[in-house]
Amino acid sequence: MTDTLYDETAAAAAASVIRAYSTSFGLATNLLGSRVRRHVRNVYALVRVADEIVDGAAEAAGVPLDEQRSVLDALETETYAAIERGFSANLIVHAFARTARECGIGRVHIEPFFDSMRTDLDTAEHDDASHDDYVYGSAEVVGLMCLQVFVNAGAPSPRDPAPALVSGARRLGAAFQDINFLRDHADDSGRLGRDYLGVGAADTRREEVLARIDADLDAAAATIPLLPADCRVAVATAHGLFASLAAKLHHTEDLTTRVRVPNPMKAAIAVRAAVAHRAPFSPRRTPPSRRPPA
Repeated sequence: MTDTLYDETAAAAAASVIRAYSTSFGLATNLLGSRVRRHVRNVYALVRVADEIVDGAAEAAGVPLDEQRSVLDALETETYAAIERGFSANLIVHAFARTARECGIGRVHIEPFFDSMRTDLDTAEHDDASHDDYVYGSAEVVGLMCLQVFVNAGAPSPRDPAPALVSGARRLGAAFQDINFLRDHADDSGRLGRDYLGVGAADTRREEVLARIDADLDAAAATIPLLPADCRVAVATAHGLFASLAAKLHHTEDLTTRVRVPNPMKAAIAVRAAVAHRAPFSPRRTPPSRRPPA
């Protein structure tokens, strides 16, 4: 697909979103190969805009709850239309649609995401079943969108990723989301009135969640070597950053304190990932279809 000034402007708008909202994902994304970097930024930008509709930006602008739902619905509708026609007047949607068309991101990925975003407008407390549904739509499918990019960017036509990579993407997304639920517990419960995990002051429940996070991180780590080589360093860096957050959460009983990874530690994690996973990339290489160790 030939770049145009409009395409470039849309991609620049998407890149500005990740720079503004996430130092950790911004760092990891910068470590992606040029084949995939722009596409991942395009994915992040759309999901961040949708998340802002339900997480306070719309409310702060005085948008009533029903209108927030309408705005979210309109964004989803425009996303499908843009993928179909190859253009949107919304720069962020245009950038995402360009990526979706090239990399095979479709309704199977997009619908669960918007369903989870709508859940935030009417569900304050989650049980195990609704938590799992929410995490699938809000995080696991985002990992699957990125996986579509990793496997298909620059290819003549999209293909399905290997089952092991699908499992790894889902479990890494789930781990990221549960870590964020724990570190954002005070804000979620205080400002937004939401409880995704039911942890509260229950140490036993918190340890159960952390054990699940550790298992997901371990399973995801086993699949990183199966990724295309120009993606491994970035994914390993993101994994390392969130594993460090999980380690801090194991030793933090006060859920009112949001744990962070200091910048020097972030740099060290990125260096370790580069040393462990740097390798030449062949665009014709297909990841082996085998499952990670249990």
